[in-house]
Amino acid sequence: MMDSLETNETTALEQSSEITNEQQVEQAAEAVEQAAQAVPAAENAEPEPEEAKLDVEVTEAEQHTIEQAFKTKDEVVARVKEIAQSGEAGDRAELNLLKQLFYKFHNAEVQEAFKAFVEAGGEEDKFMPEVDPAEPVFREAMQVIRERRAAIQETLEKQKQDNLRRKLEILERIQQLASTPEEANKSFDEFKALQAEWKEIKAVPAERATELWKNYQLYIEQYYDLLKLGHELRDYDFKKNLEIKMRLIQQAEALAENPDVLQAFNQLQTLHQEWKETGPVAKEIREDIWAKFKEVSTVINKKHQAYFDAIKAREEDNLAKKTALCEQLEAFGTDGLKTFADWDGITQKIKELQAEWKTIGFAPQKMNTAIFERFRQGCDAFFEKKNAFFKDLKEELNANLAKKKELVEKAEALTESTEWRSTGDILINLQKQWKEIGTVPRKYSEDLWKRFTAACDHFFEARQAATADVRNEEKANKEQKVGIIAQLKELAETQGDNVIQQVKELQQKWSEVGHVPFRDKEKLYKEYRELCDKIYDAYGVSQAKRRLNNFRKNLAERVEGAGSSLETERQKMQRAYERMLAEIKTYENNIGFLNAGSKKGNSLVDAMNKKVEKLRSELDLLAQKIKAVDEQMRAE
Repeated sequence: MMDSLETNETTALEQSSEITNEQQVEQAAEAVEQAAQAVPAAENAEPEPEEAKLDVEVTEAEQHTIEQAFKTKDEVVARVKEIAQSGEAGDRAELNLLKQLFYKFHNAEVQEAFKAFVEAGGEEDKFMPEVDPAEPVFREAMQVIRERRAAIQETLEKQKQDNLRRKLEILERIQQLASTPEEANKSFDEFKALQAEWKEIKAVPAERATELWKNYQLYIEQYYDLLKLGHELRDYDFKKNLEIKMRLIQQAEALAENPDVLQAFNQLQTLHQEWKETGPVAKEIREDIWAKFKEVSTVINKKHQAYFDAIKAREEDNLAKKTALCEQLEAFGTDGLKTFADWDGITQKIKELQAEWKTIGFAPQKMNTAIFERFRQGCDAFFEKKNAFFKDLKEELNANLAKKKELVEKAEALTESTEWRSTGDILINLQKQWKEIGTVPRKYSEDLWKRFTAACDHFFEARQAATADVRNEEKANKEQKVGIIAQLKELAETQGDNVIQQVKELQQKWSEVGHVPFRDKEKLYKEYRELCDKIYDAYGVSQAKRRLNNFRKNLAERVEGAGSSLETERQKMQRAYERMLAEIKTYENNIGFLNAGSKKGNSLVDAMNKKVEKLRSELDLLAQKIKAVDEQMRAE
C-alpha cells in the first residue's frame, strides 16, 4: 500500500506541475511560429499583439524561488490567508504553486503517519489518515480568493465589452472624418482627440482585437492621405511618429543583444504594442521603417524559437527515457513471485525506476499525460498484485497459525503421559504434521516452536530417564563397536589371504551389536565404513563382484535348467528390482519419522539403516545381473 500511495498521490502531484509548465511551453512555441509566419511586408500589415505574445505565467527560476520561500505547510497557509485578507486577486501562478506545495506537505504527513501505523503493527488496508486541521482553513481562504477573482474577471469582461463598443464608435467616427478632404481638413483637432482616446482604451475581447487594429490603421492612413489643410501639422505629426518609431527600432536592436531570451521576447511585445499605437510616418518611408523594425524583430523571434526548439528537443529525449522506463517496468513478471524476498526484490527495482522517473524532466505536452498514465498504471498493477498476494498470504499464515496452535495444545497435553510407546508415536505424528503445515506470522513463530519442542522434549527426556537400562546397554554396545574398529584398523595394515574373511566376520559381529548412544552413532559408523572400504579397495575383492561373475558363468545353465528364456529371467529380476527399490523407500520414510521422534534418537534407527544398506547392495547386484542378461540377449 505504501508503494501505491507514493505512486498515486505524490507522483500525481508532480504530474500536475509538469502539465502546467508544458502547456506554457507549447503555447509559447506556437505563438513564436505564428509570429514568424505572420510578419507582413509593409507597415500597414504589422502583426497583431496577440500573435507573438508569450503568456508564460511563471518561469522555472520564479517557481524555484517560490518553493524555496515556503518550508512548512503552515507558511503556505499563512500566505494564502494573507492574500485572501488583502482584498487582492493574487497572482494565478503563485496560487497554483501554493496549492501544489500545500498538498505536497499534506501528502508527506499522510505518508509518515502511514509508515508509523504499519511499523506499530497496524494492517495496511485499515489505515485511516487523521483529518488535517489546516486543510479547511486552506480551502476556505482559496475559496475567498476564487470568488474574488471570479468577480474581478466578470468586471473585466464587462469592461472589455464597453471598451469594444467605444472603439467601434471611434472607428466609425474616424471613417467619417476620412470620407472627404473637406471633412478631414476641418476636423484635425477632433481626429487627434480620438487617437488619444483610442490609446487610453486598453483591453477588448481577444477575438475582436486584430480586426479593430487593422481597421484603425486603415482609417488613420486614409485620413492622413486626404488631409490637405495644415500640411505643417501633418508633417510635424509624421516627424514625431518617425522619432518614436526610430527609438523603438533602437530599443529592439538592444533587445537583440540581451542574453535573456524570454525577457527580450516579452519586452519586444511591449515595443510592438507601442509601434501599433503610434501613428504613421511619411508615405515614402513608411515601408522602409517597418522593414527595419520587422528585421530586428525577426532576430529576436528566431532566438526565442531556438530557445523553445531546445526545450522541445529535451522533452523528446525525456519522452524516450520515460518510455524506456515504462518498458522496463512492463517487463517485470509476477507469475514466479512466491515469497516475501521475491516480491521485495521486484519492489526495490520498481522504486528505483520511480526515483529515476522523478529525475527526468517533462515530455511533450501531447504525450506527457499518456506516458505518465502508462507508467503509473504499470506501478499500480504491480502493487495491486502485491497487495493481493500478501492478503492471501496473510490469510494462509493465520490458518497455519490456528493449526499449529492446535498441535501445540495436543503436545502439551501429552507431556506427563507414561504410555511411552503409544504417546511417542502420537508425538512423532504431530511432528510430521507440523512439518507439513506452512509458515505462520513471524511474531508468533518462535514462541510456538519453543512451546512445541519443549513439550516433545519433556516427554522424550522423561521416557529416556525411565529407560536408563537401555542407555547402559548402549554404552556397552559402544565399547564393542570401538573394539571392532580397533581390529579393523589392524587388518587395514595387514596383508594375507584371510583378511577379507576376517573383515566379514567383524562386519557380521558389528551388525549383531545393538544400539549405541545417538550422539556417537554417526561418528562410529563413519569410521567403521571408511575402514571397511579401505580394506576392500586395497584387496580389490568384492563379494558382490564374485556373485556377479558366478552369475555370468552359470547364466545359460540356469536358464536351460529352469526351462525358461532369457527374457523371462530378465522380467523376474526386473520385478524383484522394483520391489526392492520400493522397500528401500519405505524404510527411508520410516527412518525420517523416527529421526523426528526425539533429538535423543530411537532404538530402531540403527537396525533400519543397516537394512537399507544391505538392500542397496543387493539392489546394485541385481542391476548388474539385469545388465548381464541384456548383454547375453544381444550376443544371441
